[in-house]
Amino acid sequence: MPRNEPTERTDEWGEGRSPKRRKAVRYAVPVAVAGVAAATIGLVPAFAGSGSPDLPKISAQDLIAKIASSDVQQLSGTVRVTTDLGLPSLPGMGGAAGSFGGGRGGEQGGKSDDGASAAPQSKLMELASGAHTLRVAADGPDKQRVSIVDKAAEYSLVHNGKEVWAYDSGSNTAVHSTGAGRHGDRHHAPKGLPGDLKNATPQDLAKQALKAAGDTTSVTVDGTAKVAGRDAYQLLIKPKQAASTVGSIRVAVDAANGTPLKFTLTPKSGGPAAVDVGYTNVDFAKPDAGLFSFTPPKGAKVVDGDKQRAKAEREHGKQGKDFGSRKGAEDFKKGLGGLNVVGKGWTSIATIKGTGSGLPSGKGQGPGGDAGKFLDSLGDKVSGSFGSGRVFSTRLVNALITDNGTVYVGAVDKQALIDAADAAK
Repeated sequence: MPRNEPTERTDEWGEGRSPKRRKAVRYAVPVAVAGVAAATIGLVPAFAGSGSPDLPKISAQDLIAKIASSDVQQLSGTVRVTTDLGLPSLPGMGGAAGSFGGGRGGEQGGKSDDGASAAPQSKLMELASGAHTLRVAADGPDKQRVSIVDKAAEYSLVHNGKEVWAYDSGSNTAVHSTGAGRHGDRHHAPKGLPGDLKNATPQDLAKQALKAAGDTTSVTVDGTAKVAGRDAYQLLIKPKQAASTVGSIRVAVDAANGTPLKFTLTPKSGGPAAVDVGYTNVDFAKPDAGLFSFTPPKGAKVVDGDKQRAKAEREHGKQGKDFGSRKGAEDFKKGLGGLNVVGKGWTSIATIKGTGSGLPSGKGQGPGGDAGKFLDSLGDKVSGSFGSGRVFSTRLVNALITDNGTVYVGAVDKQALIDAADAAK
């Protein structure tokens, strides 16, 4: 039973608001876990009723149905994100997310470039390592706000109808986008903006975990807990496949409304959680409307995101227009040399066919030899009927790169990657 989370008060949102408008808030992009059919999940008939707090018994099947039927549209709060994937720290990179940790993605000499530092995609990289605090708020599908707060600066993504602002206070750069996206005149955020960061919330992580559940998964209710001052059931998800590197996923579910409040993924190897995302406080009341209004601070550089997108589409042609669609995904796969997925459930392995030029060897002198020696220090040399290659490991995801350049990657152990490479021969 994890310890109860302390209730934490948040700081002001800031960004040029008057004192009346700069209120303390909490977080959340409300995403109901929809379309989860409990009948398709290998449920173990376990019940919650012990532990603290004392809640009525509920089956795993009924708890999943509660999550699926949850329709929370308004909430605000603070989310703590801690990620420990065991990624290597490279010299001069400032950690696993190095290019985003030391600098602010696009900053040069304290000045920003064309908005790269405020791009949502770059902020996702920061969440791949270390601990971060997110403040979020939502009022229905057309109003969301997410802020990543650190000691030096704050990054905010604000969606209000068809208006989307991304602002990085470190570089004092804002990216502004408008438009109806793919839904005609309906007010939807341009594709790829709010969704890029909302996937860091417990709701979305739980949704993805339950999507992966099937006959390869054990799902039980494992006691109760207090999360952000609220009573919660704990849903425990465990892979049945021995080759998976995932030990367990624990989701704390609000006992009153079915909202996932905390998501914890622990590797099979043990140790601290690889991913731990949870509310430290949460409020399901309607957030202050002012949170979804944004005006760039005086002196901020404002970048036109619509023009950037149009330019990218012109430069990349049809592939740029199709980016984010199924056709675009297929084109992306072709660009990778043919992406394919083998296996199922927790032991699915993505493969990318090599072109015959693999990793440099550690033998010999010169840059090639030096690069090979460096790679040897990171990866384990392996061989099989497929030939030979190197396995690069983190606490959760492993990758095999063969000498002919074919890549096998998944949340599976080393032997599973070797077996997949052998089977492909």
